[in-house]
Amino acid sequence: MTTARNAAASVCTLQHRRNRFCVALIVSLSTLLLWENDGNALPDSATELVPETAPGLQPGDLQSPESLTEPAAPALNTVCKPPQTVHKTELAQLVSNISQTVSLIEQPAIGMGAIASQIAPQLLAYLNPTPFPDIHPAARQAKVPVMMYHDILAEKQVFFDVTPNEFEAHLKLIKQKGLTPITMDQLVNHLRTGLPLPSKPILLTFDDGYEGHYKYVYPLLKKYNYPAVFSIYTQKVGKKMGRSSLNWQQLREMAKDPLVTIASHSVSHTVMEGLSPEQLLLETQESKRILEAELGIPIHYFTYPEGKFDQAAWDAVKQAGYTAAFTMNDLDEQLAGESANILAIGRIGQSRIQEMVDIAWGGAPLPSMSLGFDFSSPVRRLDATINDVPFIFIAGGKPITIHHHTRAQVPVILANTPAIAGVDGGFFNLELLDSNYMLGPVYSQSHGQFIPGKRGEIPFLENRPLVLIGPKSVKFIPFKHKQHNTLEGVQAELPDMTDAFVAAGWLVENGRPQPIERFGRLYDANEPRHRAFWGINQQGQPQIGVSVEPIGSVDLGIALAKAGFRDAVMLDSGASTSLAFKGQSLVGYTPRPVPHVVGLVPPSGTTATNCTVSAATTPLQ
Repeated sequence: MTTARNAAASVCTLQHRRNRFCVALIVSLSTLLLWENDGNALPDSATELVPETAPGLQPGDLQSPESLTEPAAPALNTVCKPPQTVHKTELAQLVSNISQTVSLIEQPAIGMGAIASQIAPQLLAYLNPTPFPDIHPAARQAKVPVMMYHDILAEKQVFFDVTPNEFEAHLKLIKQKGLTPITMDQLVNHLRTGLPLPSKPILLTFDDGYEGHYKYVYPLLKKYNYPAVFSIYTQKVGKKMGRSSLNWQQLREMAKDPLVTIASHSVSHTVMEGLSPEQLLLETQESKRILEAELGIPIHYFTYPEGKFDQAAWDAVKQAGYTAAFTMNDLDEQLAGESANILAIGRIGQSRIQEMVDIAWGGAPLPSMSLGFDFSSPVRRLDATINDVPFIFIAGGKPITIHHHTRAQVPVILANTPAIAGVDGGFFNLELLDSNYMLGPVYSQSHGQFIPGKRGEIPFLENRPLVLIGPKSVKFIPFKHKQHNTLEGVQAELPDMTDAFVAAGWLVENGRPQPIERFGRLYDANEPRHRAFWGINQQGQPQIGVSVEPIGSVDLGIALAKAGFRDAVMLDSGASTSLAFKGQSLVGYTPRPVPHVVGLVPPSGTTATNCTVSAATTPLQ
C-alpha cells in the first residue's frame, strides 16, 4: 500500500498538485495503509475519513443507471458493525492500477479524468461498503458457490465422505473449467462492497477439523495453490470423538499458511437453536477466544453447527464480533449472494460441484467513472427497489425547466414541448390556486425571463441548492440571497445559464448522501412523504424520479447515493410529487397541480426505452 501512496504522491508532484482529486487520492490511500497495518479491517464509517476539503474524487460514480441492482453502497449505519476484513490481493490490485496510472498524467490526451475513471470506482467501493450485515445489491447478482466438505478419508464411512482421489478430482475439475478458488476475505469484501470477483469464483470450506483435513486436504491445496476455510470446534481438537481429529500442532501449522482461513465452529458443536444466553456466549465468544489464543491470529468468521440457528443465536454471533458466518440447509442450498445476510451465508454440498462449476460468475465489472456531463443519451425509464422502497427513475436526454403560466398537472405542462419526461420542480406559493409564483428566483428557457425572489422570503432560502442548467453542464451551488437574486448574479456562476431555480434541499453531493443538517430550516424535512428529486448520475446524465412510497429526506439521500447519483437535490414533494413519461402520469394518485417542471429532452433521432429492475433485499426475520 505504501507503493500506492507513493504512486499517488508522484502524480501530484506534477503540475496537478493542487487538484482536489490528488488530495483525496493520497488521503484515501494513506487511510487504506493504516487499515492494512491494523488487521486489514475497514473502520465503521470509512467515508468519514475522506475530508470535506477534498471532494474532487466525486465518489458517486459507482454504477450504471441501467443496472440499479449494482450500485455503490455508502457506509452510513455505524451501529453494531464489526470490522470488515479486506483481502490483500484486492488491495494489491488497487495498488497496481494506481501505480500504472502515474505515467499517464504526463499525457495530455489522457489527463486526470481518465485516471479517475480507472481507479476511482474500486477505491470508492472500498470506502463505501453496505451497512452491516446487509449484502450489496451487486453481489446478489453474482453466482458464487461456497462448497461444503466434511471428512476426507481413504475409505468412506457415510455418503457425504470424500476420498482423497475424489477430492483431487474436484480440484482438477475446478482447474479444467477455469474457476478461481477465492479466500473468505475476498468473498466478504465482495458481499459488502459489490466489487466483482474473478470471472468464475468458488470457495472451498471444510467443517469439523478432521485429521484428513491435515493429512489429505492441506497437501492438495498446496499442490494446486488453492485457498480454503476450515471450521473448527475447539472441544474436538486433539481428541478422537467418533472420528480422528486435527491436533493443535497441525492446526497451528495450517493457520500460518496464507491459503488457510480458520473459522470458529463453536466449542461443542451443539445445535444453537434454543440455547440459553449463557450457552450462546460460550459457543460464540469462548470458541473465538480459544482459537485466537492457541493460533495467535484473529478469528473473523463463524460456522453454525449443522447450519442451524435462531434469532438469539444470530444475535450472539453478531455480538461476538464475527464479520461473517456460514450456514447450510440441505433442503434449500443457496449461492452466497442469495443468502439472507452476511451472518447467514448459504453453502452448497460438495456432491453438486459438477453443477456449480458451470454456473459460477463473479459479477459485472465496475463501470468507468465520468466526471463530466452527457446530454446525448436516450431517455429511458428505470424502476428499482432500494432499501425496501420502490422508486421510478427516468434518465438521459438534456435537462430543461418549464415555468408554466399557471398551475397544471405535469403531463399537461409537458404537452407541446420537446420534453418527453418531467418531474415537478421548485417550491411555489400555495395561497393562490392559479398562481405560478415561485419561492426564490427562477429563470426558465420556456419564457426567457429572470424573475427574482421576494426580498422578505429569500433569506429563508439561504444555502439551499441553487440549480443552474446550461447547454452542456449543470451546477448545484448553495444559494446566497445577497448574490443570486439577480440575473447578473446567477450568470456569474454559469455564464451560459439557460435555467435556474432554488431546490428544496441537498440529497447527494459528490456521491455522498447528505445529513439532516443540510436541509436547514426546511419544515419536516425528514418526515416520510412521497418525494420528488433530480440530479446527475454517475455517467454524467440527468436523472429525475420519485419515490413510490413515503420516505424521509435523509433516507432518500442514502438510497439515491446507492442508486448511483453523483449529485441530487430534492424538489417540491408531498402532495406535489409528480412524474410523467411519454404523456402519462407515473404516480398512482392525482397530485397537486404545479407551475414548474424539470424536463428531459431526448437527443435527435432517439426513442425512449424502458428497463425494470430490482435491488430489493430480504432482511433476517
